[in-house]
Amino acid sequence: MKKIILFLTVLIMSNLQAQERPKLVVGIVVDQMKMEYLYRFSDDFSANGFKRLMDNGYTFQNMHFNYMPTYTAPGHASIYTGTTPAIHGIVSNDWFSRKLGKEMYCTDDASVSTVGDGTKEEGQMSPKNLLTTTITDELRMGTNFQGKVIGLSLKDRGAILPAGHFANWAFWYSKTGSFISSSFYGEKLPDWVQKFNDEKHYMPYINKGWDLLKSKATYNESLEDNNPYEGKLYNSAAPVFPYDLKDMYAKNDAGVIRSTPFGNDLLAEFAMKAIEKEELGKDNITDFLTVSFSSTDYVGHLLGPRSMELQDTYLRLDQTIADFLNYLDKTVGKDNYLLFMTADHAGAENVNYLKDHKYNVNSVSPKDIRNNLKDFSMKTFGADLVLNYSNFNLFFNREIIKSKELDLVKVKGAFKNYLMTQDYVKRVYTEEEVLSSTGNDYFLNFIAKGYDVTQNGDLVILDKPGYIEYQGTGTSHGTSYSYDTHVPAIFYGWHIKKGESFNKKVITQIAPTIAQKIKVSFPNGTEANVLEEVLDNK
Repeated sequence: MKKIILFLTVLIMSNLQAQERPKLVVGIVVDQMKMEYLYRFSDDFSANGFKRLMDNGYTFQNMHFNYMPTYTAPGHASIYTGTTPAIHGIVSNDWFSRKLGKEMYCTDDASVSTVGDGTKEEGQMSPKNLLTTTITDELRMGTNFQGKVIGLSLKDRGAILPAGHFANWAFWYSKTGSFISSSFYGEKLPDWVQKFNDEKHYMPYINKGWDLLKSKATYNESLEDNNPYEGKLYNSAAPVFPYDLKDMYAKNDAGVIRSTPFGNDLLAEFAMKAIEKEELGKDNITDFLTVSFSSTDYVGHLLGPRSMELQDTYLRLDQTIADFLNYLDKTVGKDNYLLFMTADHAGAENVNYLKDHKYNVNSVSPKDIRNNLKDFSMKTFGADLVLNYSNFNLFFNREIIKSKELDLVKVKGAFKNYLMTQDYVKRVYTEEEVLSSTGNDYFLNFIAKGYDVTQNGDLVILDKPGYIEYQGTGTSHGTSYSYDTHVPAIFYGWHIKKGESFNKKVITQIAPTIAQKIKVSFPNGTEANVLEEVLDNK
């Protein structure tokens, strides 16, 4: 009798544990996805992809990033840490570090080596530059490291930063056509990954080429094919369908698939294989899979937000999401997984497109900005005091300033006054102004949340709305304006009720919300503001 009672007690406790946490958490990030795409392309989506998430999940219609610069690496880091670059330290994709006095990349780590069929540089990556824990780290610790965490993306930063410090694996795509990792995670790729790579899953996409998924008439939400705001895909004669990917592959490498919708398809194939082979969601100990779809960003940058190519990429991603959801239903169970989908940033309209519609804005060349700053410095101080200009940050060469016995405060003031005369500049903030921010200045608050005093510059520049420090075709992002900050945020699945909110929310609320939902500790840098709407299970 005692044995029976003990068995029943263990069984009941096991079931309670299963009810407290889902078997699998899936975090999806769609790189450079504007919330507006879910509206604009809605009529052409199927019922089973994005619409399934919105119709049956909880949608935050007014989710925003709350810092600047809005780039990929800080975006992924902020989603999963629940804090901003000022705290987690990932202040851009790559940046000039004041502390180190040189350029650095967000996930660079010379102490590790490539694992798999990639170049030396592609695999020298780890999360060591991320200063705070992630929700994935907290899950690992909360399950006594029994719950698995795996991060996947075409981009190294899109795989590594969400997966955190304690991940079992992070895998990213190499220009060789293989998914690779680094010795930070293990000395040898799992056999299933090597087999997947050996099968060259990218080649059927390359051989098929890229044509429109649907009839041309479907793409009436986009501009005409071959419009003047598009760049050219791998030096193609013109930005028009169909694209001969075999020719591009022959002249380049397997990396060409990144700038097509099929990079997303390839990643989804790999994600489903990871779920199968790593047995994610197969027991009552919660696992976490992070998936970052990067091809949307490559296509957006090159061809812009009004191109048929971008619309086609999202129509195909809609199908990919539908297939992925069906796979989760079958393998993990419809009520056993908790999924959220968001983006790492949004993106601006093409400047020339706006100009042609009589909006007085311009594209600004970063090279011209640097040259003009140098000219001003030479004329004013008789020396080039500019050490670096990047990511809206201006760094001064303090050694030269000291050797010429110049007053640093006066130098900052002179450059600030000069910059305020430039057409593209809205405001300029000094380091002192950033660090003494009270939060009352709306724009300064964004900059302060993205500013790490050991890494950022002496001055930070805020461009005027609509201006882009970029080339004339395609688009970019990075500012504090709504076109760069407004992204989707949808929760779906385990204990998520159907609904929507139009109140403004911020991206750093996602990670602590997941922490509360699955009952683990908050990531250690978060302010712990949560999305209460999805914490109510009723």
